[in-house]
Amino acid sequence: MSGTTTTERTRSPLLRRDFALIWSAGLVSDTGDWLLMIALPLFAFTATGSALGASTVFLAELIPMLLVGSFLGVLVDRWDHRRTMVVTALLQSVALLPLLAASADRMGIVYAVAAVQACLGAVINPARQALVPSLVGPQDLGRANALIAVSDNLARLVGSPLGGLAFATLGLPGVVIVDAATFVVTALLVALSRPPRPAAAVAREGVPAVERRLLRQWLEGLGEVVRSRTLRTIAVVTALGSVAQGLFLVLFIVYVTQELGAGDPEVGLLRGVQAIGGVLGGLLTGLLLRRFSTRALVGVGYLVFGALSLLTWNLAPVTTAVWVYAALFVAMGIPAVATATGEITLVQTVTPGDRLGRVIAAMTTLAGAAQGLGLLAGGVLAEWFDVVPVLDVQASLYLLCGVLAIVFLGSRRVAARQGDGEG
Repeated sequence: MSGTTTTERTRSPLLRRDFALIWSAGLVSDTGDWLLMIALPLFAFTATGSALGASTVFLAELIPMLLVGSFLGVLVDRWDHRRTMVVTALLQSVALLPLLAASADRMGIVYAVAAVQACLGAVINPARQALVPSLVGPQDLGRANALIAVSDNLARLVGSPLGGLAFATLGLPGVVIVDAATFVVTALLVALSRPPRPAAAVAREGVPAVERRLLRQWLEGLGEVVRSRTLRTIAVVTALGSVAQGLFLVLFIVYVTQELGAGDPEVGLLRGVQAIGGVLGGLLTGLLLRRFSTRALVGVGYLVFGALSLLTWNLAPVTTAVWVYAALFVAMGIPAVATATGEITLVQTVTPGDRLGRVIAAMTTLAGAAQGLGLLAGGVLAEWFDVVPVLDVQASLYLLCGVLAIVFLGSRRVAARQGDGEG
């Protein structure tokens, strides 16, 4: 009996048929997302001849998410997660088709499709994350999330260059056809998985689903975050980390061009190589979870990420060799995945199953809003201050996240869900 238990604990979650199908579906779907994420701004820039046209695509994706993202999480909790993923993937495929009629004088189609795809993504991603705990045992949850991080970064690594290549060779219609096909494949892979055990659909506390109102369920999800010390801490850490990420997205280009004296190819290279670190980080995180707690992973991960960021931003007086910075960005991808894996694992562990979708959606919406704040702050601060001191503040936010995680998460026990809610 003990030998069987040991085997179960050391066996990779990818050897479980249903998890492997969901993992593969996520890889295909995310690769399609990256194709579109690269192609749409390129099309908008080419069609309008302005950076404003390209940036409007990002706003079209962000604004609907901020307005309805957390409400969509309520729907995820109401519906069967597996069926939700199948239907949403098929809707994503169909919703791409209007782009076949897009042109320079029909840019409204591009912005509308970007907004719809963002909303559908706000359904399928929480559904996948909420489904994972029912596919693997509690002891494998962290490793399963680490493998999903590997999938996410592989999709970025493959989808980003493919998006640019497909747009250059096939144009937007070609990208639409390829991307629509990826969503159909995603739906098929999820449909091939077996439905989770009935017990995984946690009881509704005796209240018929038809009587549960959307607003009430949404407030219940927010209340879950407020009551739980772990979720409150993760919410604060997520917000601070997302502000830092928003600052990075604006100031990174300024740093590379001004401080390193590099150009657009180097900007693309340094942004892309972090995905390599993400893949390595996902694999390494699975091993670290066998020796360290999930909460330690979050705290130490942020501290390492912040320290590497400080080193990177202050290294220009010593060297501007791009390969040095490429190595640092690869290295930063490792703790970035460790923290993200630790956070989602904690959320899945301490949140009741019937509220998991809306809690994940609330966290995602919070992260989007905080990142938007960081983007705005970065644009303003870049006009008034040198880029390096501002980036030092950005790195210090990650260090603060690490300290908060160690202080407020480190001494708490994951298993004590009821006790966790007393804080």
